[in-house]
Amino acid sequence: MLKNSKLSSYHVRKIILYFCADVTATQAAILLGRNRNTINHWYGLLRRVIYDHQEALKESLVGKVEVDESFFGATRPRGFHGKLKRGRGTLKQPVFGVFERDGRVYTEIIPDCKKATLQAVIKGKVALDSVIYSDGWRGYNGLVDVGYSKHFRVYHGANEFARDGHNHINGIESFWSFTKRRLAKFNGVKVNFELHLKECEWRWKKDAATLSKELWKILRKDSAC
Repeated sequence: MLKNSKLSSYHVRKIILYFCADVTATQAAILLGRNRNTINHWYGLLRRVIYDHQEALKESLVGKVEVDESFFGATRPRGFHGKLKRGRGTLKQPVFGVFERDGRVYTEIIPDCKKATLQAVIKGKVALDSVIYSDGWRGYNGLVDVGYSKHFRVYHGANEFARDGHNHINGIESFWSFTKRRLAKFNGVKVNFELHLKECEWRWKKDAATLSKELWKILRKDSAC
């Protein structure tokens, strides 16, 4: 990607710098005096590289792990005039998240929030000796039966959000909040949602300098392949 660029190395470095600082493509185009389509093209390439990098992380999440689902999409789909549901049962796109406390977060776009769907993701990403924290959704029933002997719940429906100082899912809920605030800058993501989701996964809890260092490392590795 870097070797075949028609832009000068100065402009490439600046684009990567602005991307990591979360400067919008429109703002970056103004700062660099370049066409916004050019910046959008580069931002798209960077998101694809990040997506591939995040997808290639094969290590299981271990230790204390929080799981939760969230929903993304238009507040009111075009042409829909009925009363909208919130949370599970909504017309929005469900996304499942797994957060390893003091570690990374993993997200996956899922078709539904049924027990079989959630268990399949958990079994594929979470080590069996992990301690799992979830809310009281019935989709998490049976985790003990499939080998996760330590599963603790908080029951939001009973206004319970934390117990004993460790029984909570505040971490993954913080990630959802970060992701929705960030995507709001783009007025909602109508295309390439999966790329933006993985980008948020990669960005969370990192400053611009750390992101820039990581991205250059990813790009050099990608260019060497």
